[in-house]
Amino acid sequence: MTVTWIVLPGLAETPEEFARVVELLPGTELRVIDPWRTPVTSAVDELRTAAGVPVDAEIGLVGHSIGGLAALRWALTRPVEVVSLVLVDTSLTSETGVRWLYPGTRGDRAVRGFLRLLGRIGVPQLRGPGLRRLIVRIGSATKRDLLSKATERSRYGDASSWLLFWDELAGSWELATEVARLVAPPVDAIAPTVLLVATGGSSRFTANRWVAGQQRLADALGGSVEVLPDSAHLVHLDRPDAIAAAVRRRAT
Repeated sequence: MTVTWIVLPGLAETPEEFARVVELLPGTELRVIDPWRTPVTSAVDELRTAAGVPVDAEIGLVGHSIGGLAALRWALTRPVEVVSLVLVDTSLTSETGVRWLYPGTRGDRAVRGFLRLLGRIGVPQLRGPGLRRLIVRIGSATKRDLLSKATERSRYGDASSWLLFWDELAGSWELATEVARLVAPPVDAIAPTVLLVATGGSSRFTANRWVAGQQRLADALGGSVEVLPDSAHLVHLDRPDAIAAAVRRRAT
């Protein structure tokens, strides 16, 4: 049976910026979740529906950043359907955030109210595209952005975009807590897993600690680590070839 690959992007990321990964995998059944329609922190069934995969499909997952946590939850809770797992500079299970800002708390409601206000007065429209460019400057070693100006404006300049980013971030803290519980006991069943870990660009400042955390996670999963010294956190912009190669190795 042909494996259907599903890409789960990270915080404040768009499906368009994974275009180079898609191009490097011709002939591969590859679908990228649009977090602006279905947050990657959504329940597995919602992600499955968004990807439009058949009920009996064998699935390979590529998860970047908080998308890595979502991919891990999927693989750990559905080990029969997930046959391969590529974690790309994944968030760690220790990244559980601030409890008083978790979804539904008073702090969360205050933040959401403030972000709604900013949306109403037009701040995301004015500053959103600039925020995108700042994310790329900090998070990429190559600074090579795949988004057009029109896409920048439509995505990051949308009035609700900053609220969406907050919901993703706050939801990822709960997700990290859930995945930590799943990996705490010995993991008996999980698909073959590789972790791509960025240590270049801005990532070099915390590289040793970051690689150590990723290696501990790999050990818990029985997976392997591949270090990318020429990539910062936005691996899909800096080293899309490394992601494509990891998929190809697991598709054979």
